[in-house]
Amino acid sequence: MSFKGQHILSVKQFDRDSITRVFDIARQMAPYAGRKKRTRVLDGAILGNLFFEPSTRTRVSFGCAFNLLGGEVRETTGMESSALSKGESLFDTARVISSYSDVIAMRHPQAGSVAEFAEGSRVPVLNGGDGANEHPTQALLDLFTIERELAASGLQIDGMHIAMVGDLKFGRTVHSLSKLLCLYRNIKLTLVSPAELAMPDDIVSSLTNAGHQLVISDKLEGHLNADIVYQTRIQEERFPSKADADQYRGKFRLNQEIYTRYCKSNTVIMHPLPRDSRMEANELDNDLNLNPNLAIFRQADNGVLVRMALFALTLGVENIVKDYECAVPWYSNK
Repeated sequence: MSFKGQHILSVKQFDRDSITRVFDIARQMAPYAGRKKRTRVLDGAILGNLFFEPSTRTRVSFGCAFNLLGGEVRETTGMESSALSKGESLFDTARVISSYSDVIAMRHPQAGSVAEFAEGSRVPVLNGGDGANEHPTQALLDLFTIERELAASGLQIDGMHIAMVGDLKFGRTVHSLSKLLCLYRNIKLTLVSPAELAMPDDIVSSLTNAGHQLVISDKLEGHLNADIVYQTRIQEERFPSKADADQYRGKFRLNQEIYTRYCKSNTVIMHPLPRDSRMEANELDNDLNLNPNLAIFRQADNGVLVRMALFALTLGVENIVKDYECAVPWYSNK
């Protein structure tokens, strides 16, 4: 895969070599993300951060990643604060905003919208999530996290066992991650969800065609003895009403007691965040917060590294980042 000048719209663009390339660059970003060093390699560059659907981590992570490379960020949040609310097309918005920017990160509630926007853009566009369709940068950071977490136990992605739990129908993070896992070998996937929120058939078929072993269940108990448990939130915003979502909320809760009873001692817990901590949901209980295998915050940290790597690659500066290094005056490792 050639990255420079390219849009990042779908995980379908990636093969294992290109994933390895992203991860190699992401690891090199650790000193900058950790504030031990600075780089000004993107000094003067502007990121157009367009988020037409609510977001905290993804939006701030994109902005943070660009700032850490020395660039500046201009943001639009919410449909109502943009000309889209006045009937402007995505193409017209793209033509204008791309003239103000060197790269654009975008989230939109409608599937296919980011690709439509990219058709009008003069600069690379990175998909920050388009409806229930895809979330490619989240899938890459999830895979990066899985690789790092498994390595601590001497394991690899090839041959692992991952349990995906919760809203697998509307959860775009598990859709994109599953598509990436099709590039790997001999994986066992346990898919746990209400029947109404099961993984889409096309993704199940892709995983089966990739030679992976699938177990599908609507019961949590007995299906958590995995290397990775990837928990998801009920995607309330994809349902016709809150009442429709409420009938599934809290069905698959994981707490320390359940973890001890059903998981392996080193089972890694992941979640794309935000986790729903309301009493009626509480899919990951706070009593897991001190569990060393709870990787959800390391997962979020890894998002900055991966997005820094993608910016460096799409703007073609990945090999000169160190040339623009300087000290961080206020940093202390004490």
